[in-house]
Amino acid sequence: MTRTEPPATISAEDSSVVAKLSTLDRFLAVWILLAMGLGLGLGRLIPGLNDALAKVEIGGISLPIAVGLLIMMYPVLAKVRYDKLDAVTGDKKLMVSSLVINWIAGPALMFALAWIFLADLPEYRTGLIIVGLARCIAMVIIWNDLACGDREAAAVLVALNSVFQVLAFGLLGWFYLDLLPGWLGLGDGESLDISMWKIALNVVIFLGVPLLAGFLTRRIGEQKLGREAYESNFLPKIGPWALYGLLFTIVILFALQGRTITSQPLDVARIALPLLVYFALMWFGTFALGKAIGIGYERTATLAFTAAGNNFELAIAVAIATFGVTSGQALSGVVGPLIEVPVLVALVYVSLAWRKKFAAAQ
Repeated sequence: MTRTEPPATISAEDSSVVAKLSTLDRFLAVWILLAMGLGLGLGRLIPGLNDALAKVEIGGISLPIAVGLLIMMYPVLAKVRYDKLDAVTGDKKLMVSSLVINWIAGPALMFALAWIFLADLPEYRTGLIIVGLARCIAMVIIWNDLACGDREAAAVLVALNSVFQVLAFGLLGWFYLDLLPGWLGLGDGESLDISMWKIALNVVIFLGVPLLAGFLTRRIGEQKLGREAYESNFLPKIGPWALYGLLFTIVILFALQGRTITSQPLDVARIALPLLVYFALMWFGTFALGKAIGIGYERTATLAFTAAGNNFELAIAVAIATFGVTSGQALSGVVGPLIEVPVLVALVYVSLAWRKKFAAAQ
């Protein structure tokens, strides 16, 4: 959704935004850190909790995490104006930039960083490369909404990533883990044990279900209530559930891996460093690109968050299926959201601060 307010209006809105925020929104970073700490503590202190949670799955999909992500994404996708999606698909600069950044630049950057920082730790290096191949299709919708990005653009770009994830994940895994290391003389490669069906199932669960629910809610809601009543009365009632779902997902995710993370702090630190560099380069580089090609703040923010985020659920599932639950590759996948969540929350605040600069430049 392209916003057309004049710079003065946007500046006035930004100056009073803090006063309008609910307690949940105002202290979001605090709640997320507490949720991470609670999850880590539960996973560490309660014997067998992570094993019990891990067993609640269907087809390799964790049901607790799936429930949390569905609750998280549904309210945001119910806000999307689906009648405006054609305006996004017609934005060739946005669409081409997203494809190049997500499926060429992102995986290549993670491959380079993995070899630069973890050349002596092949298991962690492989796990990090897998994280780079799994482009985000879930949490990015929340980060984009919090940063006042373009909801319609986020829905389109996430759907685009989903299609490419099904088609390209296995091929890119072969290229970066098997073919390219041999070409560069870096040693023997590795292959991934992941079927296109499993990737497609991941996409259907984490994007297809909430997207369909959001679309039907918008369509039926507008028919029954009218657009104005739907947006002013219904959406505010379901809106907070997005953050409830986010916090629940974070607690479950870190409870599942709390013992693993806290028992290997030095290894976690080694894996975290290239991830920090990756998120910074992807987000700031993409934000600079959006500004340079003139696509406006809302779509620039959307482009940046879709570029920086990763599909941690898919990365962890692939690492565990291929190398085992106690492998170094799986640990790299687990550390991904440990670093991604607080970093992207911080970047939400950076993005909102830069929103004023975009407005002033218009």
